[in-house]
Amino acid sequence: MNSTVNNGGDDFFHNRLFSYLQEQFDFPIDEIQPIRQQVHLVKAKNRTFILKGFSSYSKLKLQEAFSASLIQEGFKKTNTFYQFAEDPPLYFEQNYYGCLEYIHPSNQLFTYHLPKNRLEGLDLLDEFHTATEKLFYRYHSIIPAFKQIEKWQERAAVFLNNLPIIKYFIQNEIIHELLVWMNWSIQGIQKESHLFQNGRKVILHGDVAHHNFLRAKNHDLFLIDFDLISLGTPHGDYLQYANRILPFLNWSFRDLSGYRKMKPFLNEKGFLYALAFPTDIFREWNRTIREKTYLQPLKIRQLVDMTVGQFSERQGFFKELKNQLDKK
Repeated sequence: MNSTVNNGGDDFFHNRLFSYLQEQFDFPIDEIQPIRQQVHLVKAKNRTFILKGFSSYSKLKLQEAFSASLIQEGFKKTNTFYQFAEDPPLYFEQNYYGCLEYIHPSNQLFTYHLPKNRLEGLDLLDEFHTATEKLFYRYHSIIPAFKQIEKWQERAAVFLNNLPIIKYFIQNEIIHELLVWMNWSIQGIQKESHLFQNGRKVILHGDVAHHNFLRAKNHDLFLIDFDLISLGTPHGDYLQYANRILPFLNWSFRDLSGYRKMKPFLNEKGFLYALAFPTDIFREWNRTIREKTYLQPLKIRQLVDMTVGQFSERQGFFKELKNQLDKK
């Protein structure tokens, strides 16, 4: 058996976790591999699964119930929870753990670089919303409502607070332009606040980053990780999806309009205002400063490239958004 992990000071934690699991399960554990914080790959003789930690028992049970409901409603492109242990659940060092099906990944990882993946991801997101529309009222009292404006106002406030550090790396002219886009966007979606309130009622995924789309070994595409689900209209997920793929479209409004599932949203004024908010730039700067990684040369180079290297393309995109709104 092997529980050794090349992860510095975390080895002791994983060895303790390994011993704990050996006590809890009626089958021997061969190996534990960390994937990210509170997520581990567990290998046993006849089974492999994902061990995922949750900060509360209620969060674990919600995820178990929601995943089961999705599959019951016909959305089978996600992983299921296993029940290897009876209640009370696995509890180790202030976290409750669930056991998730391990989906054997393809050698070809899902990435927004590829047009085929961008289209397939949109189709899968639409299937997800179709299923969650049927679940909306079942989970209405236990899942929070989506609050885009409040989320972005909070992100903007943190970014503004971080400006003394950001100004060491980014020139004032670019920062000024980012703040112009921010203010124009927030004022616009406040005027069009019905955008996130009216329309189809669905459960939003909330984090459509590429790593939450998993290409399986048989080439099927799966949607995973529902930690940030909320109640709302599909606009929230499609807005985030647009923000994720636009860097790979060179911030071309025309290319974004070429996606059939995006077209209805691009006809809505509130959605156009929302597209101007530099959410990715604010998110990454806030995270880098929070984690104090801005002195790492590779990290700061990537961040400056996102902010400065794409600036002229984003500037053109912002002008096109204003042109589109002038036509409405």
